[in-house]
Amino acid sequence: MTILRMTLLFVLAAGAEIGGAWLIWQAVREGRPWWWAGLGITALGAYGFVATLQPDPNFGRILAAYGGVFVAGSLAWGVLVDGFRPDRWDLLGSAVCLVGVALIMFMPRSSP
Repeated sequence: MTILRMTLLFVLAAGAEIGGAWLIWQAVREGRPWWWAGLGITALGAYGFVATLQPDPNFGRILAAYGGVFVAGSLAWGVLVDGFRPDRWDLLGSAVCLVGVALIMFMPRSSP
């Protein structure tokens, strides 16, 4: 259950951070109303809180692993929301990042 919980929290965090950044991008670069940027800032703040819900107590480990989730999630967001079509190198790089996430978060560790 812990792996499922951690995975869901990473997905939720990715949605908040990527969605927040996208909303700000839309306001600044695409001429959307400025309140979109306000929603983006709120979503980015929510991301910070979601990250604290991870059961691992190590900030550095959580943020390092989240970096890999962010890479894959950003490409997925681009496909689903912006019509982006990743090439094979985007997909390979994303897969490498997700393998890194699995190594960082789910490999057994010895007690200190």
